[in-house]
This record gives sequence, C-alpha cells and structure tokens, in this order.
Amino acid sequence: MKSIYFRNFLSTALMVLLSFLIIGCALFFLGQSFIIDSHRDSMKSNAEAVAHMAESSGFDDFFSWDMRISLSVASEISGNDILVTNGDGLVFSCSDDPGSCRHIGAQVDAESMGQLRRTGELNAVTDLGGVFPTARYVYAMSLGSVAEDTGYVFVSSTRSTIIGAWTAFLWVFLAVALAVLSLALVMSLVISKKLSEPLDEMTAAARRFAHGDFSVRVREDKGTDELAALTSSFNAMADSLERSEELRNEFIANVSHELKTPMTTIAGFADGILDGTIPKEEEDKYLATIADETRRLSRLVRHMLSLSRMRSEGSDMTKRRDFDLNELIIRTLLNFDTRCEDKGLDMDLQLPEDHMSVTADPDSITQVLYNLLDNAIKFADRGTAITVALWKQNGKAYVSVKDRGDTIPPDDLPLIFDRFHKSDRSRSKDRDGVGLGLYLVKSILDAHNEDIAVTSADGVTEFVFTLKLTREKPKSEKAKAEKAAAKAARRADRDADASGRGQ
Repeated sequence: MKSIYFRNFLSTALMVLLSFLIIGCALFFLGQSFIIDSHRDSMKSNAEAVAHMAESSGFDDFFSWDMRISLSVASEISGNDILVTNGDGLVFSCSDDPGSCRHIGAQVDAESMGQLRRTGELNAVTDLGGVFPTARYVYAMSLGSVAEDTGYVFVSSTRSTIIGAWTAFLWVFLAVALAVLSLALVMSLVISKKLSEPLDEMTAAARRFAHGDFSVRVREDKGTDELAALTSSFNAMADSLERSEELRNEFIANVSHELKTPMTTIAGFADGILDGTIPKEEEDKYLATIADETRRLSRLVRHMLSLSRMRSEGSDMTKRRDFDLNELIIRTLLNFDTRCEDKGLDMDLQLPEDHMSVTADPDSITQVLYNLLDNAIKFADRGTAITVALWKQNGKAYVSVKDRGDTIPPDDLPLIFDRFHKSDRSRSKDRDGVGLGLYLVKSILDAHNEDIAVTSADGVTEFVFTLKLTREKPKSEKAKAEKAAAKAARRADRDADASGRGQ
C-alpha cells in the first residue's frame, strides 16, 4: 500500500510541476512581450507629454534652464532618456543633468530622420547613428504642431531597464510559484495519505480474511464518492464471506451429524446381528431398520448431488425451453396418487382451462413441484385436501401448493429455505427428511431469477412461486406456422392417397 500512496503523491506532484512549467513558459514569452509593449506605451506617453509642453510653452523654451530641469525630472520619474532635436536631427536639448550631457550637438542618422518625416513617428531599436553608444528602444515623434518642421522629441530606454523590469516580474512569479507549489505538495501529501487510509485498512482486512478471520470491517466514511462506494462494497463482501463461512461450517456440522446417525445405527445393528446379540427371531426387524437408514443415506447423497448439479447447471440457458405448465403439474401429481390414498388426502386442482406455457428448465421445475408436493403431503392432516392452483398475473405464472395441518412457527419461516433446517413441526412427522428439499427448491428458482414465498397461519401452509410466461409470437409468425402446418397436412394427405392407390 505504501507504493500506492507514493504513486498518488508522485502523480499529483508531477501534475502540479507540469502545470507550473506550462504556465511559466507561457508567462516567459507572453509576459516579456507584455512588458516591452507596456514600456513602449510609457515611452510614447512621455513623448506626447514633451510635445504638449512644447505646444503650450513654445519651441524656444527648450533652450531654457527650466525646460532642461523639467526634462530631467520627467526622465527620472519614467526611467527613460529624452532628447530634443531640430528639424534636421541635431540634438539641442537633453534630459541629462545640465552640464553633463554628452548628446547635445550629436546628429541623428538620416535613415531615422527620413522615417520620421514620412510617418511622423519612429518606433525601433537603434543607436540613432551613434547618438547612443549601444542600440536602445526608441520612440520619436514630431513637434511640428508648434511650427512647421520645428523639431522632434526622442524618448529612449536601454534594454537593461526593460529586462530589469522583466527580471523583477520573473522573480516575483518564481517566488509565488514556489510558495504555491510547496503548498500544493503539502496538500497533496495530506490528501494522498487521507485517501490511502481506507485502502490500508482494506489491505489489513484482506490479510485477516486470508487467515480465516471474517469479522473485521473497514471504517466507513459518509460520502457518495467512489472510495465510499468501494468501502461499502468491501464491507458487504465481508458480510457475505462471513455468512458463507458460517453456512459452510453449519453445512459440515449438519452433514456430519446427518451421516453419523444412520451410519451409527447401521453399524450397531449389523454388529448385533453378526455377533449374535440380536436374537434370530428379531433380525428381520433390525434389518428393516438398516434398510430404512440406508435409504435415508441414499436420499441425503441424492439431494447433495442435486444441489451440486444445480449449482453447475442451474443457470444453463440451453436447458430452458417452452413447455405446458398445466401438463407438467398433472404429470407430477400422478406420482403421489398412492400416498394420497394411503393418507386419505384429496387433491384439489385449480388449473385454468387455457394451457399456460412457460420458459424454464422442465426437469428443474419438476423437482420444485415434487419437493413442494412431498412436503405438503407429509405435513397435511389426514382427511384434508392438498390444493394446487395456477394463474397468471403481471406477465408471470403463479403456482400455489397449499396444505392443511400444523403450521410453521413464525420464528422458523425466515429459515425454512436454509440447508438442513427442520422446523419444529417436522420433528415428529419428518423423521426421514434430510432438510435439503426446500433449500433445493429455493436454489433452483434463484437460478431462474424467480421468487418463492411461504405463509403459514390458521392451520394452512401455502407455498407460491413464479415462472416466466412464454413470450407470444407475433401474428405474422403464427400465420406462417399455421400455413406451414396446413401445407404439411396436405402433403401428408397426398402421400396417403398415393399409397392407397398403389395398394
């Protein structure tokens, strides 16, 4: 589980790093362009401000001491250098400190001046033909609004100034990114640990399951996410495993008990006959008991084999077909004529006039009917009636088997379909039973995705189960089938006539 926890943390960390890498690359290229454009806009604003001063104060004021001071202050505030030239490009005023300017008297190159005269502005990276020692970002515009071709203002900034602003921005971004990244990694660590706790508990529980301890459960947190659903499903699986283990242990104990009793009886009576303990005149009596116990063992083995076969073949769709349920019920009832006569029981059949077709495994449904009827006859009071009814409702066929006699105690009703369970009313009347009949019935119907219910009160016990009705064929298919049957009948008549003439 540590590897899952580490993988969760590592994947989250990689996603965060990749996100910051993408954002950083975007900011590096887009941010640099934004900084340069913003600085150029600032340079243009400075140039327009100088042009406005020239328009309001006059061109001659650029030679004054106050104008030189104003240009110097504007340069300090904006971080840009400002030059003013005449119409020929000769520098005559500068934002440098008065007395230390190296630009006055310098000549701007003809190419730059030519572009200024044509377009009215200059926006380029240049040294202005040697005015600056290195190339700079330069914005220039005409002061022609004061007088025709009176001069130009040049605002420039070194690359280091712009890059410095860009570098400062990058450092701020890196500092913020590092803080956010650290916070994200810490949160990822905590969340990954929190998410892995239920998985750790499941791993520990699974290890205990492997050692046969099915009592452990994983703590469930309230929620609707996938992890909460997984935890709930895991605990449900644990409940099922624990229940299965209990049933397995109960099954082994019951089988051991059911096998032990008849085998002990058979061995004891056989030894008594062999060693002479049982008198000769009583041997037939004890041999009959041995035969009864042997048949009981045979029934137990037969039921267990039926259960095993049902588990492997119960959901086999290839064995299911359409058949007449009315006919199946009547055919099964014929097997109990003798037993009903011996016990004085009447058989009350309540079948519909129209034949009812269902889709199921006929052998398995025969077993269901046989076990329910055997159970009803076994517990019905002498002289009463066994009622078997059939009807359809909501697209299902319903079969009811009802007997009149001792009822099943309410506490036993939820348990009667369990393996080897015998209700209190069976203790005296079902000495030959093995407690698997109703369990087999429930298992067969479960394999068919059908239901069975039982009620037992006021001296009447009734079992009702459902079956799927056969889907009716469309009229076109029926017509085709009838047409094919008529054609076959005509062909048979012709063959019969031809045979008669041949004789």
